[in-house]
Amino acid sequence: MESLSELSLQFSQLSMFPLFDAAHYWASVMSAREQPGALDVSKKSPVACWFSAMLYCFGGGILSSIMLAEPPVTFLSNGTNILMASITWYLVYYFPSDLFYNFSCIRPIRVIVAALKEVTRTWKILSGVTQAHSRFQDAWLVMITIGWAKGAGGGLISNFEQLVRGVWKPESNELLKMSYPVKVSLVGAVLFTLQQTQHLPLSRNNLMLFYTLFLIATKVQMMLTHSSTSPFQPIEAALCRLLFSCHQAQTPVNEKVTTTSADAKGETSKKPVEKLSAKISKSAQKTEAKKSD
Repeated sequence: MESLSELSLQFSQLSMFPLFDAAHYWASVMSAREQPGALDVSKKSPVACWFSAMLYCFGGGILSSIMLAEPPVTFLSNGTNILMASITWYLVYYFPSDLFYNFSCIRPIRVIVAALKEVTRTWKILSGVTQAHSRFQDAWLVMITIGWAKGAGGGLISNFEQLVRGVWKPESNELLKMSYPVKVSLVGAVLFTLQQTQHLPLSRNNLMLFYTLFLIATKVQMMLTHSSTSPFQPIEAALCRLLFSCHQAQTPVNEKVTTTSADAKGETSKKPVEKLSAKISKSAQKTEAKKSD
């Protein structure tokens, strides 16, 4: 236990700059480039391309600042981080012959970068929860929301980032269909909020270590197996069936659609017969009229 405590203490004292921050920017810009239409934007408007990449890199800080009524441009005050993110953006998009991007796509390199990026997610969530706790002592929802925004801001403001690239896809809203990073950031925000309010019998250092190991293990496993399925899916499906009866909501609709379509087919098949009988009756009436004349 003492060795675990020492390990967690040393881990909690890690500095994110420059290694982990560089990995975060690297992975974020790679994700920004692989969005549909991102390369076309980089050729038409480098300014829009740069701003889009910065939203991926600093989306958590921007969103949390807006929620806390702080200037959303605060992230621009850190010139060193902006410079590092901008250099990464230029290398990923404009390096000659795409050599840097192709190097970044090598599987071992990409897995290592993604694992290092997940370490920064823990620090971002914790900083959001701590910042909210310093201003709102026992406001659980505020702490969870700010921690969630810090950890998954790039995903939560994805619609605004799309607008920068001239795309509008409201159906891709993360609240409608959450991606794995957004879900796991929400779980982390809840856990760190419980720990901050002393409702979770676990030290902060140990929670940081265990949560980060979980993030790295699941991310690496998903990348190596080419899986996009969230590990929370079985729990989500069970809770959905138990609390919201999702499996019952679709049955009446399907039956109604089937019945309506069947009725529509029946009415459609009746129309030609009715028209034919009307024509026959009209011709019979004309014949009788001629005979009477």
